[in-house]
Formats: sequence, C-alpha cells, structure tokens
Amino acid sequence: MNGPVNLGQQLSASVLPPQFEALCPPPQLLPGESIDHYDALQAAIFRDLDPQSAIEWLLAVDIAELSWEMQRYRILRHRLLSTYRQKAVEMTLRRIDVVGIAPDFQDAAEIYTVHNALDWQLDPSAALDIEARLRSYGFDQHAISMEVYVQARDILVLFESLLNGAQLRRLMLLKEINSFRRSQLAAPAEGARRNGRQSGLSAARRAFADLACKNSNVVGQEPLRRNDEASGLHHRDSRPLE
Repeated sequence: MNGPVNLGQQLSASVLPPQFEALCPPPQLLPGESIDHYDALQAAIFRDLDPQSAIEWLLAVDIAELSWEMQRYRILRHRLLSTYRQKAVEMTLRRIDVVGIAPDFQDAAEIYTVHNALDWQLDPSAALDIEARLRSYGFDQHAISMEVYVQARDILVLFESLLNGAQLRRLMLLKEINSFRRSQLAAPAEGARRNGRQSGLSAARRAFADLACKNSNVVGQEPLRRNDEASGLHHRDSRPLE
C-alpha cells in the first residue's frame, strides 16, 4: 500500500539541518519504489542547490519532489509500453491468423490469437517461435514497436503532459530560487548605495547651508560698506576750500 516513509532522521543526519526538518515531509512512495533511490536523488539535489534559508529549503524540497515524479513517470511509461507490447503482438497475430477465416470459426480464431499472445508474454520459448513466425510475414520488432505506439497513443499523451508539467514547474522553481538569491545579494549593495546617497545629500545640504550663511554675511555687510563710503564722501565734501 502507498504510505509515507519516515525519512526525517536519516535526512537530518546527512543533509537536512535540524531546524528545517519540518519543511521536508515524508515522501509518498508507490509500491516497488526504492527509498534508497529517493534518498540518493534528494540528497544530490540538496547538495547541488546548497539551500541556506527556510525559503530556499522549501524550494529545494519541491524541486527534489518534482525530479522524483519525473523519474516515476518515465518508469511507468516504459512499463506501459511493455504492457501494450503484448496487445501489439495480439493485433499483429490477428492480421495473420484471423484474416480469411470463415465467420463460423472467427470466434475460435480470436481466442486462439489471444492465447498465443499470452504465451508470448509468459513463455520465452513460445515468444521466440511467435516472433519468428511474425518475421516470416514481414513483421519485425520495429513493426511491433510501431503497433505498440499506435495502441498506447492516448495514454502516452497523458504521460507526456505529466512530464512536461513537472519539468515546467521544476524550471520555474529553479528560476525562483535564483531570483531569491540575487535579491538577497542585491539587498546589502542597495543599502550601501542608499546610505551613500544619503551621505552625499547630507554633505550637499551642509555645503549649501555654509554657502547660504556666507552669502547672508556678505549681504549683511554690504549696507555697512555703503554707509561707510557715503560717510567718507560727505566728509570730503564738508572740508573747506583753500
């Protein structure tokens, strides 16, 4: 049965820091899937991404999970093709054994064809004989593979959409973690530039204040200078002529 596998202690001892254990839920593995393979894939991704913060660990966990799902889809697709190969052998045998049979014997021929296809699946020696018979009629392994894809075309579209969706989500998460890291690196530099601009503005304000103060002093001294000049002229005018 499907069920979670407790991997918290194993991951915390090797890759996952203890403070982030709650961010990594137990994996949901299907029957036949290996916990060792899951652990190896997850640990490799964690080491490659090297997450540091809680946000990066959340993204890394999702990336590892999507990578495992993609491997699962590929394995199931391969198993599906193997299953449909028996159906393809059956359809090819029907083209040989059923064509030209009288209507009264067609049901018996159909049952015989189904049994032969089942023998091909279960009995290696029978499979060799059936494949040799098919080759004698021009149906080699490539022809059978083509029939496999024809029979499984609808379900293959489903697996293709699952793979493409998982791949797209993984790429988006990788871009997101890269964007998050760039923003974290840019924050100190932006703070330094902001502080530099503020220091520059403060210096400019101080320089402007000093200049304004000097100008006010000059403006205040100008009437005094004019009064002095006027007094000097009046004094010269008031002297008696000799």
